Amino acid sequence: MGKKKKNERDEHMSESWLIPYADLLTLLLALFIVLFASSQIDQKKFQEIARAFSNAFAGGTGVLDFQSPVEPITPPAQDEKGRQQEKQPSPSISEQEKEGLAQIKEKIDAYIRENKLSGKLQTSLTDEGLAITILDDILFDSGSADVRMKDRRLAAEISALLVMNPPRNVIISGHTDNVPIHNAQFASNWELSVMRAVNFMKVLLENKQLDPRYFSAKGYGEYKPIASNATAAGRMKNRRVEILVLPRTELNHP
Repeated sequence: MGKKKKNERDEHMSESWLIPYADLLTLLLALFIVLFASSQIDQKKFQEIARAFSNAFAGGTGVLDFQSPVEPITPPAQDEKGRQQEKQPSPSISEQEKEGLAQIKEKIDAYIRENKLSGKLQTSLTDEGLAITILDDILFDSGSADVRMKDRRLAAEISALLVMNPPRNVIISGHTDNVPIHNAQFASNWELSVMRAVNFMKVLLENKQLDPRYFSAKGYGEYKPIASNATAAGRMKNRRVEILVLPRTELNHP
């Protein structure tokens, strides 16, 4: 009889390890979920994981009872035949707008030829619109953002070329070379480029036929060079003001 009781006790003790083993597996599962979700976690999801972890330690409901904190991956959209739909590209410039910008370019090019300004003004049609590049040595003195009085006539003539029907959005951007500047007015080339763009835009808008709602100004400093700054000729090309005439669309029309 004593031997039988001893065997029953040993059998009961041999199964007691299952309880801590099950708890350990639950905690490991919770740990792996935390590690898996940590790269995409936000505050709300962190609270969900914290509650799950707390319950795992307390022996309450397991982590599998909570909603997964990881966002489900949404499969790509498919057509009726189950094929993935390709993302539609942004609409390109319409043929009508291309023709309109080309006509404006020809008008400006004719002005450049008549006034022998090919070394100072350049035009080009880009994916963004019509770009007009003006080298800064015909507008500003070195280190200054004020349009020179002798060049205000040129600015006024350029403003007349920008009178369009229908009107289009125009962005004026200032650019410099990489030679550092620090004077009483400007602490950096960035500030200089911004003020040159703004001041040139102000001169253009003295033309009352232009609507200020269509104009904006930017400054890029030395960070968008079009030539090497290693040579004087390259630095001169980088010191410029650019006029970008955007194509007329519903998105950029005030």
